[in-house]
Amino acid sequence: MNLLLRAGVFLLAGCLLRAQAPSAQDWQKATDLPALDTSGLSTPRKATLLKILREEGCTCNCGMRVAECRVKDPACGDSRALASIAVQQLKAGKTEAQIRTALKDSELARARRANLFGEPVKLSLEGAPSRGPANARITIVEFSDFQCPYCRIAAKNAYTLLSMFPKDVRLVYKQFPLEDHSQAEIAAEGALAAHAQGKFWELHDRMFAAPREISRAKLGAWALELGLDLAKFNADLNSGKYKAQVRKDVQEGVSAGVQGTPTFFINGRQYRGAMDPAQLKPILEEELKKPLQARAR
Repeated sequence: MNLLLRAGVFLLAGCLLRAQAPSAQDWQKATDLPALDTSGLSTPRKATLLKILREEGCTCNCGMRVAECRVKDPACGDSRALASIAVQQLKAGKTEAQIRTALKDSELARARRANLFGEPVKLSLEGAPSRGPANARITIVEFSDFQCPYCRIAAKNAYTLLSMFPKDVRLVYKQFPLEDHSQAEIAAEGALAAHAQGKFWELHDRMFAAPREISRAKLGAWALELGLDLAKFNADLNSGKYKAQVRKDVQEGVSAGVQGTPTFFINGRQYRGAMDPAQLKPILEEELKKPLQARAR
């Protein structure tokens, strides 16, 4: 089976798994989490515990908060261990801030972060759409598909990361349209045509806001709405000017190990975790502590 088609099947399976999961409201309201002994905690301390566990991310690479993971996946050893650490810290009289730090700096969290990255690869960034300082200490390269529902969520989270590290993080976008998304390739070409007129991110946001509406005709309407030179935009799309660049991005992604969307590379290493700002914040902070020569590009 074609690699990109396999990636699409993987994403479909992810949709099915998510559809069968309990509602988010269950874990947000649960006051007793599976296999968590809170005896001895006062009511205010228990409230603090639940607040922390509902906000801090699990380290098992599920993309869920600790409390969410305990409710939806009671067998998860990571969420159970993190919840127990939080209880122990509370009983030791630690503050909320100290407990959050203890979770992020726990041996479990450190070990998981160490396994979140692949080996460094060389990616071509010249001319690719980007946001953030050109001299940023961290470069995040995103391989994405405008009709992928997970890419839509990841795009919002990537913007959050940029706002959290405005001087230190740059985001670079690479095209990776999947074959089973009928309008993804024309969307990728349209995005590059908009990039040629300095409007990549405007069209990027417009397409992710309404991925089901993407079509050749709609791209023209959005281009006009965003103030692009419509004649040039249409000519670029009609001539297939950017087909080769899209194919080049896809081939580069495949060579670098991309098997689905979204896939992110942080300073040249494939990141295998969730694009969750809360989970990524300590990872990026650790990256910023490294000497420049230790950061692969």
